[in-house]
Amino acid sequence: MKFGLIGEHLPHSFSKEIHAKIAPYSYELCELTPCEVGNFMMLRDFTGINVTIPYKQTVIPFLYEIDEAAKAIGAVNTIVNRDGKLYGYNTDFYGMTALIKRLGLDIKGKKVLILGTGGTSKTATAVSQALGASSIITVGRNAGKAIISYDDAYALHTDADVIINTTPCGMYPYPDGKEGMAGTPIDLAKFPSVKGVIDAVYNPLRTNLVMDAIERGIPAEGGLYMLVAQAIKAAEYFMDTKLDDSLYESVFNEILKSKENIVLTGMPGSGKSTIGNALAEAMQREFCDTDAVIVQKTGKEITEIFAEVGNDGFRKIEAEVVATVANEKRGAIIATGGGVILRDDNIRALKRNGRIYFLNRDLEYIMPTDDRPLSKDREALEARFRERYSRYMGTCDMEIKSDEILEHTVSAIREDFLKQ
Repeated sequence: MKFGLIGEHLPHSFSKEIHAKIAPYSYELCELTPCEVGNFMMLRDFTGINVTIPYKQTVIPFLYEIDEAAKAIGAVNTIVNRDGKLYGYNTDFYGMTALIKRLGLDIKGKKVLILGTGGTSKTATAVSQALGASSIITVGRNAGKAIISYDDAYALHTDADVIINTTPCGMYPYPDGKEGMAGTPIDLAKFPSVKGVIDAVYNPLRTNLVMDAIERGIPAEGGLYMLVAQAIKAAEYFMDTKLDDSLYESVFNEILKSKENIVLTGMPGSGKSTIGNALAEAMQREFCDTDAVIVQKTGKEITEIFAEVGNDGFRKIEAEVVATVANEKRGAIIATGGGVILRDDNIRALKRNGRIYFLNRDLEYIMPTDDRPLSKDREALEARFRERYSRYMGTCDMEIKSDEILEHTVSAIREDFLKQ
């Protein structure tokens, strides 16, 4: 290949899409086993490559020259082949620096807690030093030389000003963790002095750690901007040229919007499916209705499920479906059931990769029907609306009045989403 990315597991990498928006070269994803890396590097059959986990250190012995930043970090993520000689760089340094500056986070004179001990942790350390941090503490699962345990972090460093996560905790496909791993690397509630949180994880777009910070009013951002910024810097090395600085924001926004879901909430009968289908057609996106997924998964209509397992049983099934849909879909239009907002875990799952729009349709335009078990008559419909209104408003990113004609509602959602 001429340009591309090497790593062990790459099916969910965004790099190919990002490089396609940066420059007109062909960029490939190349998965290599640990046994294949050496031969690949010795063949040198490429012009320029990026390197991701777990090979950022593995490739170093094959390089003719490494720049000073990469040497200091001890990891290489960009390699250029010049007349058969391989030159190594670390553009993650530029990416993380750009991310921190974009968030408006001032690290000078601050205590920085870095979670994780791998290559990205070393990058975070180098960046923090360059930005003037007064104290840098590395936290790992096992304490060691210059590494403290999480217990020690809780006991001795709750006055940290900035937290940077470089662990895979919260990464797709396990945003809530898996056996032996939590859904967030650290309990932010125990760090009352934190003024900013950076998470190198970019998939999902917002990890539990990032959302925990945002809910506490702490500036926080995931790793997508870092990924874009390091890719632009890598492209400059590939092509031996300086690219326009405007690319950083334009490429980031294009990738973000291509990956972010539009989630529709609202009362039964508020038009979520109709509006969702029209929006999907207008924006050329996939449409997904969580109620339809429930029916497909169970082989039963919603009314049958309610009759068999009741409201609590249905909500459990609904939560499982929402978690799966929210985790798997990217750039989709997702219509949800009327009661999906009742559970906090549903909202958190949907917000990891989505922006929530509450379709606030006046009750006079909503007709009760038998296929809506909890709002099958006018009295029940009005009761549900009173019960849920504050939840609809409190969980949405934007309220959309849906009493106007279809095209106006679709246009309002589309315009708001694209301008963010």
